Amino acid sequence: MKLNEIFKRESLFVPIIAIVLGLVLGALVMYVGGYDPILAYHSMITQIFGSTFDIGETIRTIVPLVMCGLAVAISFRAGMFNIGVDGQIIMGSLGALIVGTQIDLPPFLHGLVAILVGALFGGLWGALVGYLKASKGISEVVTSIMLNFIALYFSQLVINQFMLQEGTQRSQMIKDSASIQMSWLSNFAGGARIHWGFIIAILAVIFYQVYLNKTKWGYELRAVGHNPHAANYAGMNVSRVIVRTMFISGVFGGLVGAFDVLGVFKYVAISSTTSGLGFDGIAVSLLGGNTAIGVLLSGMLIGALTYGSQGMSFGAGVPGEIIRMVIGFIIFFVAAPGIVRLLFRPFHKKTKKES
Repeated sequence: MKLNEIFKRESLFVPIIAIVLGLVLGALVMYVGGYDPILAYHSMITQIFGSTFDIGETIRTIVPLVMCGLAVAISFRAGMFNIGVDGQIIMGSLGALIVGTQIDLPPFLHGLVAILVGALFGGLWGALVGYLKASKGISEVVTSIMLNFIALYFSQLVINQFMLQEGTQRSQMIKDSASIQMSWLSNFAGGARIHWGFIIAILAVIFYQVYLNKTKWGYELRAVGHNPHAANYAGMNVSRVIVRTMFISGVFGGLVGAFDVLGVFKYVAISSTTSGLGFDGIAVSLLGGNTAIGVLLSGMLIGALTYGSQGMSFGAGVPGEIIRMVIGFIIFFVAAPGIVRLLFRPFHKKTKKES
């Protein structure tokens, strides 16, 4: 009977089963590789919860993953695949950096303006993808991934020309008044880099839930995601919905970049690659089923696993790549629920016969 209930509530329990299967397969990989899986997972848990500093840094790792998950999820719900969150993060960090280094404003106001400009830069970068999709019919997958590289090299050009710290491969530091680090909470957590993004991420999850399910715009978004032709026949402006949705998706991504600049690193490093957080957001979105609470919980899980992998490396000598395999296993089972049902079918049939 219990298994019958589990399969009736598949949307809730398949991710849980997938997580367990992912951890088990990860343990098998470690064992075959000559590592102690029990010591590895113990080291991971210790890394996450071992001190107030570790808890704070775990939260700091979770915040961008939740925001990236929301960025991908809202585009999914509109029937689009935003693979360009990395580019929107870069543009958000550039906007925040410009305000943080080039403008003088009072504390708090300076950080707030920098966050808003970063969000706007990311949103406009996302809206560009939506515009090309809506007006020209160009696949958002192609344009968004190409815009990742354009954003990367454009930001480097701007930094090199106007904001480069002489003798380094990074930008100038932001002004102290632009910092969004929560000093009192950071001090309580032993110096962990906790910032306003922690609160904004919670508000973003609430906004996502309310916008999607309680507003006219959210209804239009879901209608377009289900069937854009039917939505158009019903009188909805599909092009406007696409651009608006990609703008909001880009805002979520731009906020991630702003948080990193204003609350974590305080500068932007010249790099030949993107952060990859946008692609992690795809995993968060899939695992969370594109729902608000699902994205929050999956972001917490993947963020905790990511930060905890450092403990596995130091405490058990396990390469960090293995934890990425564990995350991959989890996403695989979530994306293929039929495999989960197949694995548990013998138990399912047995309980049906007994009942």
